[in-house]
Amino acid sequence: MQGSLRNLLWIIPLGLIASKPLWQQPVADFLKPRGGYDAAAAKAYTQEAQDFVMEDVVLTFNNKGELTWTVKAEQARTGKTDREIEMTAVQAVYSKKGDDPITVTSRTGRYQMDEKYLTLTKDVVLVKPVQQEELHTELLHYDDLTKKLVSPEKVRIKGPNFKLQGGKMDYDVSSKAYDFGGRVHVVM
Repeated sequence: MQGSLRNLLWIIPLGLIASKPLWQQPVADFLKPRGGYDAAAAKAYTQEAQDFVMEDVVLTFNNKGELTWTVKAEQARTGKTDREIEMTAVQAVYSKKGDDPITVTSRTGRYQMDEKYLTLTKDVVLVKPVQQEELHTELLHYDDLTKKLVSPEKVRIKGPNFKLQGGKMDYDVSSKAYDFGGRVHVVM
């Protein structure tokens, strides 16, 4: 009995090999991948952006190893590209050593990583507590390369002894110098 079982085990693989012309094509057709190779889809898959949404985010900016800006947002998510961060309920604090602090709040903001460019929009309020000045505008840009705050919109500044309304404004963070464009109205 044992010898016939051993012979039977050799007959099964021999039968599969002998009947290969009968089953090879149907099995190959069944196992063949469906559809074709789509180069555009393969490229899009490899270049897929890393989208995210995060709550309670803190970004920090450093200049030569020294902390300059701390930006907090209630929510941050990927922008139009994965090198852009869209934020809501933004609070930014400029606290470079040796300079007076500056606090900026806005409802929305965007940070472009490659250009090191921060854009704050909707109800932007900039506060310089040491000077007791408060600036209001709808749009404010900060370029980390030039160290300038720029508002292309109308601005209102209120200080302890004056009120100012003006067109566009440039503020150099390094030299603490303002430059206003358009009509400027000051009440002292």
